[in-house]
Amino acid sequence: MKIMFSAGEASGDLHGAHLAQAFRTLDPSIELIGMGGNCMAKAGVRIIYDIKNLGFIGVGEILRKIPFFFRLRSFLMQTMEREKPDVLICVDYPGFNMRLIKKAKAAGIPVVYYILPTIWAWNKSRGAVIAKYTDLAVSLFPFEADLYRHLGTNVVYAGHPLLDEVHPSMSKSEASCYFGLAKEKPTVLLMPGSRLQEVKGLLPDMLAAAKKIQQVVPEVQFILPKASTIDRALLEQMIQCAGISVTIGEDHVYDMMNISTVAIASSGTATLETALMALPTVLIYRVSKLTYVLAKLLVHVENIGLPNIIMGHRIMPELWEDDVTGDNIANTIIPILTDSEQRQKMSHDMAQVRATMGETGVIDRIATTILQFITKENYA
Repeated sequence: MKIMFSAGEASGDLHGAHLAQAFRTLDPSIELIGMGGNCMAKAGVRIIYDIKNLGFIGVGEILRKIPFFFRLRSFLMQTMEREKPDVLICVDYPGFNMRLIKKAKAAGIPVVYYILPTIWAWNKSRGAVIAKYTDLAVSLFPFEADLYRHLGTNVVYAGHPLLDEVHPSMSKSEASCYFGLAKEKPTVLLMPGSRLQEVKGLLPDMLAAAKKIQQVVPEVQFILPKASTIDRALLEQMIQCAGISVTIGEDHVYDMMNISTVAIASSGTATLETALMALPTVLIYRVSKLTYVLAKLLVHVENIGLPNIIMGHRIMPELWEDDVTGDNIANTIIPILTDSEQRQKMSHDMAQVRATMGETGVIDRIATTILQFITKENYA
């Protein structure tokens, strides 16, 4: 059996690698090829095009690169014609992959799409394309699977990979000692994001909020996980300028969550991770004015936090755009930090996210489902 991947970004490379490892465990004879990166290569995928050559491309650069993407798509189609894979698995990267699946379908190659376009947020027309050109779609969220199923897509939901990954590696006592924090003191986790623009835009307000929180709760302590993409010196400089003590951690982020009382997090995967850790969290979100105006026109959701979308109502407070100020963040966090009943209710509500999303063993289930699909296709 031969499986071909098409992953175009670092996150897709990581998800593709986990899936590849699961395939190799289930059937060591499987041949894996495709477009990907270092993670997929280490997982045993023969890389036919390395995504490091794609780089980080802005809107203007994408327009200039259109001829390149046409050539890349043609190269992958030529590879499919030569290698004759039993299936093409597209991992995220919809701007490119949604055009590739049309070509693959026309060539008679079964298509599996893993990590689907977010039609629940914007660009709903992509759902019809997935329904028409994808033989099997693998959804990460139960509500998303329902949306795609309604469009006539052959879609399965086996859980989210984070269900397997989000858990502490140490006891609370061990983690507190590891990070040099007092176990008995309340702890606020600051998560300004992994992109430089996010950190520069959100961390000053988080630190301003931290100073106000400390005025009300003098014994509070703060911890901040450093993303690999952010320079530690920058964080230290910003913290020093704010005039408040913050511990910077560089690993074991789930252990940081486990010893924290509450979190302040930028919108994104981090809020789903804190939900899976049942950590009460306040979400903050700010982008450029132009981006926000465009988003208001294109995005079709009342909440942007994944936990709120999954549960169908707001279990995690959200502060958007001009509402993201030190005062507003502090005024939202302090009642959660000081009121144990409110905090316990939030923690309970957050825990329901994990319960809603299913059981662990997700990657193995997804890999098994895909292999069963391929076998059925081959013998149909």
